[in-house]
Amino acid sequence: MEARGENANFKFEIIRGLLDNSSMSKIIYPRSPRETMDGWSYLPRYIDKIRLHLAGKLHSDYTDNLGKGFDAMWLKYAGVKHEQFVEVVKNSVTDGEVCDWIRRNVKKSPAEKAAHANDMLGRPHATDAEAGARLKMRKEQCGAGNRDEIKTFVDVIDCDEKRI
Repeated sequence: MEARGENANFKFEIIRGLLDNSSMSKIIYPRSPRETMDGWSYLPRYIDKIRLHLAGKLHSDYTDNLGKGFDAMWLKYAGVKHEQFVEVVKNSVTDGEVCDWIRRNVKKSPAEKAAHANDMLGRPHATDAEAGARLKMRKEQCGAGNRDEIKTFVDVIDCDEKRI
C-alpha cells in the first residue's frame, strides 16, 4: 500500500468538516492569508471562504465581510467581480480548476501580484492612524493585545485562527 503524505489527512479533515452536520459554532478556518496560488497571496483563503459559504459552513464571523476587506483587495488587483468569482469557485471541484481559470482570465504580471502581496501583508500602513487603532482593537479582541510581534492585520488573522 502506498504511504500517504501528511497533507492527505489534512485534506480529509477539511472535507469531513465540510460534510459534518455539526453546529455552526465550530469554526472551520480558511487558509492563511499568506498562502499563495499562481503567485497570488490570499487567493487560497478567498477560495476557502467561498466554498465554506456555498456549503453553508462559513462561520458568522466571516459572512459579513465576504467579498469585502482583503477579499475586495484581491478582486480589485485581479480585475474580477465577487459574483463572477463565486460562480468560478461554485463550478469547480478542485483548486486546480480555479487556478486554471485564473491563468486564462486574470492576466497580471509577477510585479502586479507582488504589489498586491506587499500591500496586503503591510497593512496597516504607518501613516494610517485609524487603521492602526483598528489593529490595536483587533489584537485585544483576539487576546493578543500584549504581543508586540503582531504588527499587521494578517498577523492578527493568523493569531486569531491559532496559526501563530
